[in-house]
Amino acid sequence: MQEENKSHDLENRLIDFAVQIIKLAETLPKTRAGNHIAGQLIRCGTSPAANYGEAQSAESRTDFIHKMRICLKELRETRVWLCLVEKMNIPKLQSKPDALLDENNQLISIFVTSIKTANSKKATGRFDLGVAILYERDST
Repeated sequence: MQEENKSHDLENRLIDFAVQIIKLAETLPKTRAGNHIAGQLIRCGTSPAANYGEAQSAESRTDFIHKMRICLKELRETRVWLCLVEKMNIPKLQSKPDALLDENNQLISIFVTSIKTANSKKATGRFDLGVAILYERDST
């Protein structure tokens, strides 16, 4: 039951992250560059929540790991776009990407750890899709 709650907590964090990404994208300037960056941010910043949902229903160990890696890939792409927005130093931006970058880095760490855990359990043959998701809150 506890692992299910951790899984649900992570899903909620990913959904909250997606909402914040959308809000940030909506505040970018309505220019050619702003629209392009907003579109990219929305695509890669909302994708991890949906892909994580798919990972929870994985058909095999390999499928689970593959879907988790897609989440990680999208989070890393999101990080690049957030860094770009931060460096643009847009004066009228309603929300700064600092908090989103912090959450993004925490999510990346969670997925890296989860993938390592899933791979090690796969290698030893001790793998249960229901408990393969490792979720740790920042204890600092």
